[in-house]
Amino acid sequence: QVQLVESGGGSVQAGGSLRLSCAASGYTYSISCMGWFRQAPGKEREGVATIDSDGSTSYADSVKGRFTISQDNAKSTLYLQMNSLKPEDTAMYYCAAKPFSASGWTYWGQGTQVTVSS
Repeated sequence: QVQLVESGGGSVQAGGSLRLSCAASGYTYSISCMGWFRQAPGKEREGVATIDSDGSTSYADSVKGRFTISQDNAKSTLYLQMNSLKPEDTAMYYCAAKPFSASGWTYWGQGTQVTVSS
């Protein structure tokens, strides 16, 4: 089992920055990929950014050039640096992990709210 706990959300004005963190514990050696997802009220959950065990990253078009996903050397903490925030970035942000043994995102955190005001 893997446990994920997000932190770092909050309220910020447009153009501002926030850094989200996701602390992973448990069988973290079993994780092949980690990612950030978000869900705004009335909208479907969408992928924001992912990072594989080899360090390769991918981003949604809407956040490219503004958000950066990273993790510490021990791969126990995942980060999402969010710059130039826009009101449309307002959402609940979730951390997720995919184990080597699964094809889908198996583990999820409880989420952290990000609110961007204009």
